[in-house]
Amino acid sequence: MRGMNDLVRQAQIMQKKISKLQEELAEREVEGAAGGGMVTVKASCNQEVRSIAIDRTVVDPEDVEMLQDLVLAAVNEALKTAKETQQKEMQALTGGMNIPGMF
Repeated sequence: MRGMNDLVRQAQIMQKKISKLQEELAEREVEGAAGGGMVTVKASCNQEVRSIAIDRTVVDPEDVEMLQDLVLAAVNEALKTAKETQQKEMQALTGGMNIPGMF
């Protein structure tokens, strides 16, 4: 019975650590860029886009599609970096154990 109690206690400790990490990741920002930095996107590591900055020189009313592509590329880069950061931090916390549903 003692072994089971130790296991439950360890699981509770791990759950608290994971919750704390999730809170920290929600505050941490990463950045994605496109067009040589003409469009930059900041996102939290829980994959929430926080800001988009567009250099004035890339705004061309005659070529809206290019601007759309740049924004899309920058957003995708920021979200990819956020996800990779999440996974890296979670693996470091769990010792590489894959815990389904965490991220």
